[in-house]
Amino acid sequence: MADTGGVDRRRIVVRGTVQGVGFRPFVHRLAGELGIGGEVRNAGGHVVIDAEGDRLDDFLARLVLRAPPQAKVTGVDVFGWPGGLVLAPGFRVGASTGGRTGDVPPDLATCAECVRELFDPADRRHRYPFLNCTDCGPRASIVDRLPYDRPSTAMRAFPLCPDCAAEYRDPANRRFHAEPIACPMCGPRLTWSPSVHGEAALAAACAVVADGGIVAVKGLGGYQLVCDAAREDVVQRLRLQKPRPSKPLAVLATDLDGARQLALVDEPAASLLTSAAAPIVLLPRRPGAPLAESIAPGLTDLGVFLATTPLHHLLLAELARPLVVTSGNRAGGPIVIDDADAHATLGPIVDGVLGHDRPIWSRFDDSVVRMSRGRTTMVRRARGYAPGPLPLPHRAPEPVLALGAQLKHTCALAHDDVAHLGPHTGDLSDARTLAAFERTADDLRRLHNTDPAWCAHDLHPGYLSTQYARHWPAGRRIAVQHHHAHVAATAAEHGVPGPFVGVALDGLGLGADGTLWGGEILLADYRGFRRFGRFGTAPLPGGEAAVRRPARMALGYLYGAETFGAPLPGELAGGLLSRMDEREVALVRTMIERNVNCPAASSAGRLFDAVSALLGLCDDNGYEGEAAARLEAAASGHEPDQALDWALRHRDGLWVYDPVPTLRDVLASTSSPGETAARFHRTVAEVVVALAAKAAAALGTDVVCLGGGVFQNALLTAEVLDGLAEAGLRPLAGERVPMNDGGISYGQAAIACARMSGR
Repeated sequence: MADTGGVDRRRIVVRGTVQGVGFRPFVHRLAGELGIGGEVRNAGGHVVIDAEGDRLDDFLARLVLRAPPQAKVTGVDVFGWPGGLVLAPGFRVGASTGGRTGDVPPDLATCAECVRELFDPADRRHRYPFLNCTDCGPRASIVDRLPYDRPSTAMRAFPLCPDCAAEYRDPANRRFHAEPIACPMCGPRLTWSPSVHGEAALAAACAVVADGGIVAVKGLGGYQLVCDAAREDVVQRLRLQKPRPSKPLAVLATDLDGARQLALVDEPAASLLTSAAAPIVLLPRRPGAPLAESIAPGLTDLGVFLATTPLHHLLLAELARPLVVTSGNRAGGPIVIDDADAHATLGPIVDGVLGHDRPIWSRFDDSVVRMSRGRTTMVRRARGYAPGPLPLPHRAPEPVLALGAQLKHTCALAHDDVAHLGPHTGDLSDARTLAAFERTADDLRRLHNTDPAWCAHDLHPGYLSTQYARHWPAGRRIAVQHHHAHVAATAAEHGVPGPFVGVALDGLGLGADGTLWGGEILLADYRGFRRFGRFGTAPLPGGEAAVRRPARMALGYLYGAETFGAPLPGELAGGLLSRMDEREVALVRTMIERNVNCPAASSAGRLFDAVSALLGLCDDNGYEGEAAARLEAAASGHEPDQALDWALRHRDGLWVYDPVPTLRDVLASTSSPGETAARFHRTVAEVVVALAAKAAAALGTDVVCLGGGVFQNALLTAEVLDGLAEAGLRPLAGERVPMNDGGISYGQAAIACARMSGR
């Protein structure tokens, strides 16, 4: 340690999400409060403080205890004073330096103080659509490298005017080192056409929406399609143009009171809606809500969110009504971020484009969370959350890029003891989404200054994410089974150290034995697993055709379900058969009998599809998971006295849930579809609890980790969690990480690091 002449001097390195969240201004204020001299600066992805003074212990303690709300301090390292270092008197914010990787701050919704300024006629940023401060505004969507400073962002194209520069340099100002700082004199401006800008552009867009039109609006992390949420004709036109025939649309409420007029908003939901992340929150739709019926057809829940940008606030102030705000893309493609692409792709389907000249460098769709019985689950992790770091149970010996699955795609970069889960990109079957995935992977590598030595990928050779793994040598690829990744993601999020029972319920994934899995009970740790139980199998007539058409999947169970006794009485399925073409029924039956293009699957998701079709709720999926969503909606509000019949069998060393007795009860039920749907949910919950209890006893643990897209079903998840707890087990579900395929890459990263550390 260098000679400090008796003065307490230390170098402090603060790790975590500490850039873009007002951390340096906070350190500056704290130093002044405690009489500390020295300097604070960004270095790579961290904050480095050279501090001297008599109260350094107090200073260190308050760095963590009083950190800004959006900061996430994961570690503080204290070193001796560097030899030869001499600082000027006082405390200053120094120039940023390079260094190793850190955390990229997520985009933050407009704070209350900025909203006040936005509508204050006396303020110089009155009605300015791009105002922000150290507590809010764009972050991840505009940064292209670390450290996070203005020259590293899209704002480098906008030199500061004297007034903004003075605020930026003033330690007492709320915009002290707010990197995206801007005002009408020096910042971005709105554009409607080559000759219409600023307030006139906003007015033109509002006039179109008020008149029943659809506008493409350049949002924080991508373009959005906006229209009046109360007009059925407009919403139907949007669905036709996009096209998006039945998938629910999100609604931007005027404010929290406006959200309460649309949905049932309790205090936990209100906290989420008004948080800095400001996600779309799925909530029970309020009866009589002033919205078009086709906003969320056949469902009881509504996706609601509040304004995330000053531009959203201005649109709502002018239009004074709830708005449909949905991803600016064509169905199947990624959200559009490029201005020219917006005019080419979205221009033909809208009545105008409200853009601006601040580039979007990273694509971020809106995040989606779900509230049920006080529990929060992540459905889509994007704006406001991604690419924030998540813990790894095993440190990465070398950096790993986890490539995710095919649907609801994400990728994750693992290094040291964290994984950075990238934002939702979509379904990789679309070439544009595949290109977006490759760009996101490149963004993660560039932002974290990391070249992954390894990749982790799904077992399925047909996934485009798996094919992308060919960029790495064969010896540098780690194949991870789909359902193992699902449950490992939940375990890693909750810091489970050792073996656990995994319950993976989803649509389809390639199993370790080469067959299609989807209803799995696993005895697992991060390095491997053993299959302990499963759902009974049924053929998928036509493969993907059965996924798209639940009515066809129902025929798969009727005529080909794995049996342990009497088969299903197909004659009771009169309602289903009467809705189907006789030729299709005959063709499917022949395919099943001859085993032609009818792969068998132990899929919980396909069982939900079949029951939905048998109850007359959904014969064709307009979007992935529609049949199951309609089944859950039908069950909502019913409290069944008992479950349907069910049985566990033992076959080939595995415990197997036999769904045939359950389906027989469904077919014979004289209750309403809603009551039968509720009893079916209760049945599956009881089955899961029974299988998990057997597995926990066999493994000698009480930890049960849930994963898979079926657990997006809030009703089922709540019943399973309650049932497992009542059985004396410790159930865990995804909260910060999606349990659907959006969490697969994080699970792959956790497994890959564990396997690498054990080599």
